[in-house]
Amino acid sequence: MAKPASIRSRKHAPGVHPFLGTSLVALSALTTVSTAVAQTAPQETKTLEEVSVKASRTSSFKAEESASNKFTQPLLDTPKTVQVVKKEVLREQGAASLMEALRNTPGITMQLGEGGNTSAGDTFQMRGFASQQSTFVDGIRDLGAVSRDIFNLEQVEIVKGPAGADVGRGASSGYINLITKLATTEDASEASLTVGSADKKRVTADVNRQLGENSAFRINAMAQDSGTPGRDFVKQKGEAIAPSLAFGLGTPTRIHLYSLHQRQDNVPDGGVPTIGLKGAYRGTATGTSPVNATQAAAINAGRAVDSSNFYGSRDDREKVTADMFTAKIEHDVSPKTTVRNITRYGKSHVDRVLTSVGALVGTNVGNPVTDSSQWTVNRSRQRIDQVNEILVNQTSINTEQTWGGLKHSLVGGLELMHESQTNKGFGTAAQTIRGVSYAAITNPAANLYNPNANDTLGIPYATGVNTDGSTTTIGLYALDTVDLTQNLKVNAGLRLDHYSIKTKAGTLITSDNLAANPGYAVGGIAPSSLSDSDNLVSWNLGVVYKPVANGSVYAAVANALTPPGGNNFVLSASATNQANSALDPQETTTIEVGTKWDLLDEKLNVSAAIYRAENDKQTSVDSFGQTLQFGKTRVDGIEFAAVGQITNFWQVSAGLAFMDAKQIKQFSSATSENNGVRWSPEMTASVWTSYTAGDFTLGGGVRHVSDQKRVITKGADLSTQNVPKIPSYTLVDLMAAYKVSKNLNLQLNVYNLFDKDHIEKLNNNGGRYTPGAPRTVSLTASVKF
Repeated sequence: MAKPASIRSRKHAPGVHPFLGTSLVALSALTTVSTAVAQTAPQETKTLEEVSVKASRTSSFKAEESASNKFTQPLLDTPKTVQVVKKEVLREQGAASLMEALRNTPGITMQLGEGGNTSAGDTFQMRGFASQQSTFVDGIRDLGAVSRDIFNLEQVEIVKGPAGADVGRGASSGYINLITKLATTEDASEASLTVGSADKKRVTADVNRQLGENSAFRINAMAQDSGTPGRDFVKQKGEAIAPSLAFGLGTPTRIHLYSLHQRQDNVPDGGVPTIGLKGAYRGTATGTSPVNATQAAAINAGRAVDSSNFYGSRDDREKVTADMFTAKIEHDVSPKTTVRNITRYGKSHVDRVLTSVGALVGTNVGNPVTDSSQWTVNRSRQRIDQVNEILVNQTSINTEQTWGGLKHSLVGGLELMHESQTNKGFGTAAQTIRGVSYAAITNPAANLYNPNANDTLGIPYATGVNTDGSTTTIGLYALDTVDLTQNLKVNAGLRLDHYSIKTKAGTLITSDNLAANPGYAVGGIAPSSLSDSDNLVSWNLGVVYKPVANGSVYAAVANALTPPGGNNFVLSASATNQANSALDPQETTTIEVGTKWDLLDEKLNVSAAIYRAENDKQTSVDSFGQTLQFGKTRVDGIEFAAVGQITNFWQVSAGLAFMDAKQIKQFSSATSENNGVRWSPEMTASVWTSYTAGDFTLGGGVRHVSDQKRVITKGADLSTQNVPKIPSYTLVDLMAAYKVSKNLNLQLNVYNLFDKDHIEKLNNNGGRYTPGAPRTVSLTASVKF
C-alpha cells in the first residue's frame, strides 16, 4: 500500500521546548526578575484595582481604561482606536449577543457565506477585513463557530487596526476582547426576566457573595427560548452558567478560578431566495436548466417571497456545547510591579444540520411561462460537526521603572498555546466507503412561495474523511511606553511568535481518482498530511503629544501577520490557495493619526482618527498562469466617536466611520485593478443616547449602514448582476425605563421603530439573503435582592 502523502515546510525552525516546562521556566524567570526589582523598591504593598471598579463613574458609558494589562495608559493616552462598550450601554439596549453589542461600533458589518454555504456563529468583518477569528476572552483567543452570549460580560472592547504586537497572528484589522465578570468583595444579587416579540423568553441572574475577608464567589446564569423576529421556525434556545471563585482580594496575591458552560439547541436559518428583490436578475439561465427569453423575463419580474418563509425542515438543528476553565494568579511584587499567570482550557462542539435554499428550478417555469405559484427552488442539506480545543498558558509582568531619568511603563510576557480543530466529512452521493454502501441523498424542491417545513429531507452521512488541524504557538512580547517629557510619550511594542501548523485530511477513492492513488481500492480513504512552521515578527510604534492634560494627539504605525492556514488550521496543496504552506504570511500595515479629548469636566470623550491600512502578499495569477503573492488591498478611513456624559443625567455613545476599500494590485484580470472590497460600506454610523429624570429614563438610538457592494468589479453593468449590493438602511430604536422601587426596574425596548424592511446579510452569489428583523418589542423586569 502506498504511504500517506506528506508535505512538510520549515522555514525557520528553532527547537521547541515542552509546553509545560517552558511555562514553568518563564514564570520562574519573571518572578526572579521582578523580585530583584522589588529589592530596591519601597516595601509598602499596593493592591491593584479590580476591573469592576476601574472606571471612576461606574454608571457612565465612558470607560477610562482598558481591562487588558497590555494597555498601561488611560484610553485618552493610547495611540490607537479603542472602543469600550460597557455593560451599562448593553443593559439599556437590551442586548443579549455579541453581534448586538457590536452594533455600537461603526465599521463592523455582518457576513453570510460563499455560494450555497451558510456561515454560522459570529461572522463579521472590521475595517474591510474578515475578523471573526480575532475574538478573545480576557485576552485569550476564542475560536469556534458559535454565537456568543454576553450575559457574563463586564464590557466588550474593540481594538481597531493591526494588533500583531498585542495578540499575535491574524488581527489584521484589530480584535474584539470580551471581559468576563469575576467575583468581587461586594455582596450583590440581581435577576432579570425578558419577554418579547417572536415569543422571546429570557432569564438571567448575577449573584456575588463575599466569603470571609478576602474571598468571594460569583455565579452568572442565563436561559433563553426565543423565536427569531420575522422568521418562521428559526429559534434560539440555550442555557449557560458561569461560576467564579476568588481568593486574596485586597491582598498582594490574588487567585481567580472561573469557568463558563454553554448549551444551545437552535434551529438555524438557511436564508430566503432573493427573487423579486430590487436588483434581482437571473439572466437567461436558472440553475442548470436553460430558459428562453420569455421565461427569463418572467423570472426577473417575479414577485418577492414572504421574508418570513422557512425553506428548511423542522429537524434542522444546531446543537452547541462549549466549556471553558480558567485559572488566573496575580502577585504584586512591589507597588509598581505585578506578575500574572493565566491558564485556560476550552472546548466547543457544534453539530449543525441546515437546509440552504438554492436556485429556481428552470424546468418548472415552463414554456410558455406557467403560473408562478407553481415555481420551485432547489434545497441543499449542509452538515457540520466541528470540535475546537485550546490550551493556553500566559505569563506576564507589568512594571513601572525610571531609567535614565525617563519613566517606563513596561509589559512583557510569554504565551504558550495549542489549538486544534476537527471537522468531520459528510457526503450525499451514492457510493461505497470501506465496504459500506450509501444510497444517494436527494431532497425535494420547495415551493418558492409556499415552502413546507414538514417535507422529509435526507441528512448527509459521515464519510470518515475528516480534517484535523492544529497549531502550536510560542509567543514572546514586550510593550513599553516612555514618558519623554510631561507632554510627550512614545509607545512601542514587539512580539516574536514561532508557530507550527499541521493538517491531516484524506481523499475518498472513487473510480475517477483511482489511477492517481495506486495501492487503494474504490471506497478506501487515502490519508494526507501537510505541515508548516515559521517565525512571525509583529510590531507597533506610536507617539502621543498632550498639549493639555485632558487632550492628546497621536500618530501610530503597526503591523499584523496571517500565516497560511492561520485562521482555520487548514493548509492546502493548491498553488493558488492562500493556505499553501509554501507561501509567505499575509501582512497588514496601518498608519493612523488621531486625537482624543476629555471634555465637560472630563465626563465626555470625543475622538477622531484617520488611517490607511494595506493588506499585502495576497495570491494573484499573472498572465502566464503563475501564482504570485502580488495582490494588495488598501482601506482608507476616517472615524469619529463621542462617549460619556453631556450632563449628569444625559449620556451618549456615538460613532461615525467613512471607509474607502479597494484592490490596488491584482494580476487576476485586467479589470480587477481598483476594484472594491465586498461588504465594505462607505459610511456606517451608530448613536445611542439616554436621559434620566427622577425614576424615569428615556433613550434611543439610530443605526445607519450605507450600501454594501457584492459586485465590486469596476465598471460592471449592474443591471445584469443578481442583487449587486445590500441597499443602505437606517434603523431607529427606543427605550423607556422606570424605577418602580429601590430593587425593581422595568424597561421597554422597541427595535426598528419604523418597521424598515432591510437585508441584514447576503451571500456571495446574490441568490440568498437573511432578512433584517422587523419592528420588535421586549419588556424586561430586573430585581435586586
